[in-house]
Amino acid sequence: MTQTLTPVKPAKLIINGAPVDAASGETYTTMNPATEEPICAVAKAGAEDAERAVVAARAAFDSGPWPRMKPAERQRILWRLGDLILEHGDELGRLETLDNGKPIFESRQIDVPMAANCFHYFAGWTTKLAGETLPSSPSFLTYTLREPLGVVGAIIPWNFPMNMVGWKAAPALAAGNTVILKPAELTPLTAIRIGELALEAGLPPGVLNILAGPGAIVGEALVRHPRVDKISFTGSTDVGKHLMRSAADTVKKLTLELGGKSPNIVFADADLEAAARGASTGIFYGKGEVCAAGSRLLVERSVHDEFVAKLAERAKKLVPADPLDPKTRLGALASKGQMEKVLGYVQTGVREGARLVAGGERQPVNGRGWFVQATVLDGVENKMRVAQEEIFGPVLAVIPFDGVEDAVAKANDILYGLAAGIWTRDVKKSHAVARRLQAGTVWVNAYNFYDAAIPFGGYKASGFGRDLGPDCLRDYTQVKSVWVNLEYAWGSWETVPQGAPTQ
Repeated sequence: MTQTLTPVKPAKLIINGAPVDAASGETYTTMNPATEEPICAVAKAGAEDAERAVVAARAAFDSGPWPRMKPAERQRILWRLGDLILEHGDELGRLETLDNGKPIFESRQIDVPMAANCFHYFAGWTTKLAGETLPSSPSFLTYTLREPLGVVGAIIPWNFPMNMVGWKAAPALAAGNTVILKPAELTPLTAIRIGELALEAGLPPGVLNILAGPGAIVGEALVRHPRVDKISFTGSTDVGKHLMRSAADTVKKLTLELGGKSPNIVFADADLEAAARGASTGIFYGKGEVCAAGSRLLVERSVHDEFVAKLAERAKKLVPADPLDPKTRLGALASKGQMEKVLGYVQTGVREGARLVAGGERQPVNGRGWFVQATVLDGVENKMRVAQEEIFGPVLAVIPFDGVEDAVAKANDILYGLAAGIWTRDVKKSHAVARRLQAGTVWVNAYNFYDAAIPFGGYKASGFGRDLGPDCLRDYTQVKSVWVNLEYAWGSWETVPQGAPTQ
């Protein structure tokens, strides 16, 4: 399907309430992964732009209206931003698909509503963040205040750029922080557009700044900057480790949502048709460029052959196609480098002894694009690289198991702990296994469901802290304890209250 597209205008940075060029005047070109053609020029932020953004965000927090605004007014602005995302859904969905290569069905019908829902959901929390009155002594009124941290740096990946703006910026802003958001260099367009809509919604200058540019320069500058109070990062485990080291000098708060190699466990007593659909969605949704993708499929041996045949049939029917066609369900990988990495892993799996039962090849559309077939590798052993390393593409590793103990052992025998799936008709088994899996999210008879109200994050090398839900607000606030002396004049030590220092 070929569509005539309106050109995309050049994208600027958002600093201190205005779209601006990079201080250097430099730009770079963002590419359409489905056509290998340029989309538009993007202002390329550097260290000087990071400094400009920090100054703006710091001033907006220290002396601007946002943290001092009535919570109900912040609520109104964030809710309006959610509405504007929905109103501009067609535009944002198209930008996301052009920039990332994902099917327009996913961009428009899933990512746009999710991003808007984040701003709507966290808008409601602005009026509900509260401290507590805590009994300590009749001599004191003791209470806590839950206060914003200050300036938050949010560094987001290229697989869900629009969603991640909602996941990171919405709770940080709801808590009263100011934000500097750095989208991935590959996919900056929807983040920049949402930054423009935020200004239209009434966000004061400096409260939300958007910097497109290389992570090694812009991201590093934010992580090392002493006036940035917190970094929220989603990306690879290796980069997360580096950020921890870089943030140490400023004792900066971090939350990290890192890599995954999630087990999707199919027991013999499962509804196999439903499990096959779920396993396919678990790995091929988002082209497999999903941190929580169910990339390790553990299948009970007694149904293994039957189940793999069902899955291979589904994979062969899932054909790469034009991402702008609403019927397409498998788009282009985000970059040529990512495509080459994925195909390299397929070759590695075969060399290690896995059996290719579906896909495994590049499949251009109209002779172009970084498309890879839906791929299933069977006969995988849990120690193989394709079972242990994050491929981040539409490649499924199928591993047989024998019984619950073997399933749990193999599921947990991994560096990561982001998500997991369980397929069974046995309710007791599902709860028991869910408790034993080392993962931040466990889906039972489902896969790849998310909601702004439900926390998401990892165990082990998949990171710490949470996005979404009430839990994430703890990571965007700090608690202050206040003691009010009700009985004794300050400086009088004639009578020492119980618990007071004696020297």
